[in-house]
Amino acid sequence: MNELHSAEAVRVWDPFVRIFHWSLVICVLVNYFVIDDGETIHQWLGYTASALIVARIIWGFVGSQYARFSDFFPTPTRLRQHVHNLLTHQQDDYPGHNPVGALMMFALMALVLAMGVTGFMQTLDAFWGEEWLLELHEVLASLLILGAGFHALAAIIMSYLERTNLIKAMWTGVKVRSRLKPSG
Repeated sequence: MNELHSAEAVRVWDPFVRIFHWSLVICVLVNYFVIDDGETIHQWLGYTASALIVARIIWGFVGSQYARFSDFFPTPTRLRQHVHNLLTHQQDDYPGHNPVGALMMFALMALVLAMGVTGFMQTLDAFWGEEWLLELHEVLASLLILGAGFHALAAIIMSYLERTNLIKAMWTGVKVRSRLKPSG
């Protein structure tokens, strides 16, 4: 049986999700690679990143369909099915985040919040000059950059596997998915 491709366009990521995503990318990259002195700009970018995460958490409960956590929460069943589909080369039907992508999203959000908390703690008299806190903040930053790099690489790989341009979709909000259709 021959396989034919058809394309399906789905409006997935709303403007809030896209603005959140790219604003967070900018905050993280500028803070990690440009501003490294721990001073005012670094702090405000960190607070902005933390505020973005809080806003995204709220949007995860009240936002559009594919922005809601209930739409893509990575349950054990969803994770097993997704991994099974990947290993057996079966196409998933997740218009928004797939379960592994959702896990990565939650991990990155947790890292940003942890960095915000450890960064803020360094400004408090109770923790001023604590070396362990500075080291923890730096380890979290390295983990965040590692995770973000892995996230970007996974988006490229999944774009290939899912036959859709995920990076373009995060700019436009529209996922154009190529679907395999059996022919007679």
